[in-house]
Amino acid sequence: MRVLLVADTHGPPDPRVAALAAGCDLVVHAGDVGPPSALAAFGVPVQVARGNNDRGSDWPWQVELALPGGRLVAVHGHRHGPPARRHARLRADFPEARVVAYGHSHRQAVDTDGVPWVLNPGAGGRVRTFGGPGCLVLTATARGWRIERHRFAPQARARRRAA
Repeated sequence: MRVLLVADTHGPPDPRVAALAAGCDLVVHAGDVGPPSALAAFGVPVQVARGNNDRGSDWPWQVELALPGGRLVAVHGHRHGPPARRHARLRADFPEARVVAYGHSHRQAVDTDGVPWVLNPGAGGRVRTFGGPGCLVLTATARGWRIERHRFAPQARARRRAA
């Protein structure tokens, strides 16, 4: 099973990130989606963990999925301590998971040094991408799991003309 992990799109995802969904079975969005209509860009089923900016949504704060070979948990991360201790806290909070995916920081991180793995796909839209939009693709089989990192060059923003 291939799962596209995204977070912090704050609106439509970057088209290069959205295009990767075509090769995946599912998208897991770790919060701060923006308008729910933005999810249509993926074209495959999407599971969403609500982020601190997803006000008024009825998405759950936490998504748990049984995948081949283990359990994936997705949260936004804003409720799991300061950045310096966030990975340790996520591991302590979800010891039964094989992977915990989170967002909030807008910074891509792949921490496979402990169990569960703690993954942040980075910002998948145009807001605070810290060098360009990113995402992760998780391939989960009963025999093993693999992570692919994707980072794209920032797209130039259209300049506004003075009136």
